[in-house]
Amino acid sequence: MSLVIVGTVAFDAIKTPFGDTDKIVGGAATFAGLAASFLYDNVKLISVVGDDFGDNMDLFKGENIDTSGIEVVAGGKTFFWSGRYHNDMNSRDTLATDLNVLADFDPKIPASYQDCSYLLLGNLTPQVQMDTLARLQNKPKLVVLDTMNYWMNVALDDLKLVLKKVDVLTINDAEARQLSGEYSLVKAAQKIIELGPKYLIIKKGEHGALLFGEGQIFSAPALPLAEVFDPTGAGDAFAGGFIGYLARVNTVNFSNMKNAVIYGSTMASFCVERFGTERLQNLTQDEIRNRIQDFISLSKFEISE
Repeated sequence: MSLVIVGTVAFDAIKTPFGDTDKIVGGAATFAGLAASFLYDNVKLISVVGDDFGDNMDLFKGENIDTSGIEVVAGGKTFFWSGRYHNDMNSRDTLATDLNVLADFDPKIPASYQDCSYLLLGNLTPQVQMDTLARLQNKPKLVVLDTMNYWMNVALDDLKLVLKKVDVLTINDAEARQLSGEYSLVKAAQKIIELGPKYLIIKKGEHGALLFGEGQIFSAPALPLAEVFDPTGAGDAFAGGFIGYLARVNTVNFSNMKNAVIYGSTMASFCVERFGTERLQNLTQDEIRNRIQDFISLSKFEISE
């Protein structure tokens, strides 16, 4: 029983008020895979890179992440993104986007990946997401989909087709409003769930996240942090932590979904503390357990009458 993550493996160059980096490893599948690997021990990635990625593949092997599904294109260049964050660390400017080998990405699923029980479809074209689902011999126990406003603008019909085939959709508050046409997030959630997913997670950045499903709502806090160095991979680390926890407990219900949101928030909170993957590469299980307790302490209270 494996957890398969489909998404980008990339090079990033980041500028923030705290400094900047040259090319470092990034990408949705990278952050999600690293985060999930702390919670589940059978994580497999599907992506594409150029042969310029080289020894950076060791990053995954060191965490026992299966990279058989990462295609290496001879003579090709890896997807590259560069961005500059504003002082509030919430808004950013894209400085460069070079799709390179990602422009022709056609997901290939090795035979050893057909035991997929938990599937995370990262933020890619809806067609790539559909192709991945079609190439799995058995429907996974849980399918989580991430998407963004760009696909709502240019491929809405295809996106709606994918939404009929997934269990969980994770988007931010602006995207939820755009997809639903509703300003109220409660009304937005109702309309989006009617499109197909059983559960919806609306991420609100520094204001936490909302989980909708089974006629219930759960509001998860965001952990106040003294320093935020780089928010680039936070949403992907959230998704990886979320699905990694559910794969570990192997039971899907609203109660476990609530716990999974806290685990996702925990992994995202670590991710932003350093540039790129640095913090996730140097994370310990004790740190994760302690931060989970921080989340519990932050949101637990008793009322005496």
